[in-house]
Amino acid sequence: MSNSAAHLDKFVSKLNALNMLTAEEVAAIQALPLRLQLVRARTSIVTEGQIISECCVLVEGFACRHKLANDGGRQIVSFHIPGDILDVQHLLFNRADHNVQTITDATLAFVPMDAMRQLTDHRPEIARALWRDCLVEASVFREWVLNVGRRSAKTRIAHMLCEFAARAEAAGIGSPAHFSLPMTQEDIADATGLTAVHVNRMLRELREEGVIEREGRQIRIADWPRMKRIADFSPAYLHIAA
Repeated sequence: MSNSAAHLDKFVSKLNALNMLTAEEVAAIQALPLRLQLVRARTSIVTEGQIISECCVLVEGFACRHKLANDGGRQIVSFHIPGDILDVQHLLFNRADHNVQTITDATLAFVPMDAMRQLTDHRPEIARALWRDCLVEASVFREWVLNVGRRSAKTRIAHMLCEFAARAEAAGIGSPAHFSLPMTQEDIADATGLTAVHVNRMLRELREEGVIEREGRQIRIADWPRMKRIADFSPAYLHIAA
């Protein structure tokens, strides 16, 4: 175990944005014992039914949560960026009810669950920040249900791109003007309830309409106001600190 503060910088920044923390509270987070692990893309971190003994913070790279149907179909229910804690619910429920998987090579920081529980028991403002993080996630889940259930294919794709750009900007790793999209078209399809072929078609339409520019996974939203209109996107549900 190590307690290198630098590995938790993005996590601390996110919690501080959710609930202003004192220098003492930041130091308490940075003093947590942690186990660093570098993993390849498409590595399973959490498996449904697994008993969880460590909290996992995404230090670098990108991940997703997903559920599997009996026929093997995958529904991605959230994407995660550096600074996200991937399983805060396991502080109270130790058995996983979903899967977590990296979508790129990633660096993970694992913190013993007992150490995280002790921290939140003794530091109520940190517990409040984590509770707010859970509430933001719940807000995002509600928006995703609306996205998959009621929006057109192009609107779904545009909304997912807008959300990712807004979150990347909040985390300091991109902006609507330029960001790198780590997801494959299959990932986007599994997040939006579409096929990869349909995703490709919608991305091409957005490009042909001059709303986005795309080179490989590098994306630039050329007309942000128009993109938001197409996407039916308002960042209010992200509650700023996404």
